[in-house]
Amino acid sequence: MMRRYVDLIRTVLYQLDRWSLHALLVALMVVGLTGDGPPPASIETQALRAIANRRFNFVGWEIDALWGKLTHSLIAPQRYMTKDARRAFVLEYLRITNEIGRLESSIRILYTDPAVEDPNEATRNQQVELGDLRAKQSARQLVAEAILQEQVASILMSEGFGGARQLLPPVNAHFTPLPSLVVVSPRDQIETLFSHPLEHGLNTAQREAIEAQIDGDLDVSSLVTGIGGLAAYPAMLLESGSINWITNVIAHEWAHHYLAPRPLGWNYMGSPETRTINETVASIVGQEIGRQVIARYYPEYLPPEPPEKRADEDRPPPKAPPEPPTFGFRAEMHETRVHVDELLAAGKVEAAERYMEERREVFVEQGYAIRKLNQAYFAFHGAYADQPGASGADPIGPAVRQLRERSPDLHTFVGRIAGVTTLWELKQALDAHP
Repeated sequence: MMRRYVDLIRTVLYQLDRWSLHALLVALMVVGLTGDGPPPASIETQALRAIANRRFNFVGWEIDALWGKLTHSLIAPQRYMTKDARRAFVLEYLRITNEIGRLESSIRILYTDPAVEDPNEATRNQQVELGDLRAKQSARQLVAEAILQEQVASILMSEGFGGARQLLPPVNAHFTPLPSLVVVSPRDQIETLFSHPLEHGLNTAQREAIEAQIDGDLDVSSLVTGIGGLAAYPAMLLESGSINWITNVIAHEWAHHYLAPRPLGWNYMGSPETRTINETVASIVGQEIGRQVIARYYPEYLPPEPPEKRADEDRPPPKAPPEPPTFGFRAEMHETRVHVDELLAAGKVEAAERYMEERREVFVEQGYAIRKLNQAYFAFHGAYADQPGASGADPIGPAVRQLRERSPDLHTFVGRIAGVTTLWELKQALDAHP
């Protein structure tokens, strides 16, 4: 009996030691966000004034999330589960999450159908079922998160990150309703002047009102958009039932945590170049680590290799009858961004804005529900340059991908680029590793 108490005390002390590290990481992030504050007439100050009543409460969220993680870590029931039991537990959690999404979609349709006179009554049974599913999901969430964290950490360790059987920082993620994000760009060029998290659940009318106020007051281009994750600590993840998406995003957000004390992370807000390099690196880490997690723990969900990586790539493709050309989103968005840059460089701001609206309508006709296509849209989406698309002709994405190709493994690649904050430094890194 005494030995059991000693083991319990050791476990508690170990977890408290880990959480003291977590607290230190959070403190470092908070320090990184502090400063003298923007001058009263700056774009940032005026934009913050416009969203004063819509800002996300990070302090409250952190307290709730960290407390939940701490209390769970003291018990950690996943430690007593077999590999197969862990896998089954996560997949059941995702099945419940998918069912919740299906039910919520069905309920939304009934509430928006003018033929339904009493949507409350029409959805009564579905609401009861939804409540039951939410209770099951909540009971499983922290265990599912812990299993996924440990699976991602295991792959990261095998890739050379961490040492002495300890990954620093620990992988830490939490499924949660995510804040929206307001992004502000100048009208005459594509660049992020300001971005800030807003409260969760803003509807279209509220988003349009915020954008209209900022655009009208500051003569800028703004966008209120949803996000898939946020590198708070623990990382904030959008609720999803896709195992491929989840493992990718957990690794993506961990990459931001890993880079935070390094030049590429510490200077994230320093320039658009730094943000684009940082986000592109995180996207590459997310894709590679996420795919390895699936291959090891959920192999039946492993998507096929991209065509250029298949073993039979030298085999001539079978002849097939010609098909009508399909609408390629990335190629079309790339073309749009390049032409917008050309118009803005020529000083034709209004022409660029008319062109973006025309192109938005084309995307909508093709089934892509883009609410607003403007300079802020490209400033936000163009930072993720791991693949061609909204980044246009920006050379950063290709240069980062090239450095990855010249690196023998992912850990070496991240080590080489962690000190890079500008395109010039990125070119220097390429020259050093031909």
